Amino acid sequence: MKRPFYGLISPKGLLLDPIVDPLGRAANCFGMNNALIIGATGGIGQALSHSLDGQGVAVRGLSRSADGFDLTDPDGVDRALRALEGPFDLILVASGALEIAGTAPEKSLRAVSASAMMDQFALNAVGPALVLRHAARLLPRDRRAVFAVLSARVGSIGDNRLGGWISYRAAKAAVNQIVRTAAIELTRTHKHAICVALHPGTVKTEFTRKYLGRHPAVEPEDAAANLLGVMQDLSPADTGGFYDWEGKPVPW
Repeated sequence: MKRPFYGLISPKGLLLDPIVDPLGRAANCFGMNNALIIGATGGIGQALSHSLDGQGVAVRGLSRSADGFDLTDPDGVDRALRALEGPFDLILVASGALEIAGTAPEKSLRAVSASAMMDQFALNAVGPALVLRHAARLLPRDRRAVFAVLSARVGSIGDNRLGGWISYRAAKAAVNQIVRTAAIELTRTHKHAICVALHPGTVKTEFTRKYLGRHPAVEPEDAAANLLGVMQDLSPADTGGFYDWEGKPVPW
């Protein structure tokens, strides 16, 4: 059964009661006004955008399909983000790919390709870093705000017991380090900011279509509800962390 965000129980047990405004919309539970979603037309990004919009949050979305926004183009990223004024109470990078240009994740070291590995790093690690370059300007300094990057449990070094998927794992491990380092820097100027990596679980999207059946999977709407619940519970003390869809820390 699909679970709507309004009225859900967040991972730490906080009941997020729906509040209805005069137009009949559920008011948002963060006190959030503006959100920026990178990858807003993908499965999770679109579900997050719709959920936030339904709560009255002004959502600005950027994506390759709708805006020509290419996370692997540094100049293009800078142009797009410099055109935004902010501040945004939430910036979430939902873009990413397991397969790029038809190259499947490696099953062994023999399958490692330098070009395929660089493609993985360009999209899944360097891309979020390019967005983070603009975080200090786009996040408010006077109130709570969240910068989140969708990572993956397979990027955990401590949790790697199966091997394989070398380039994707390495790129996700890299983005985790980027998020951690960015969080330290942001804390110096944005005392209320929370910068985290999030593992959404296995979600039924085009991204995972070939791999469904190996692990329990949820609909994008449920993944969005889970992630919003996790972010609702975060405090500045949690910045720099890596959390799963239940709000549990994931080993580095």
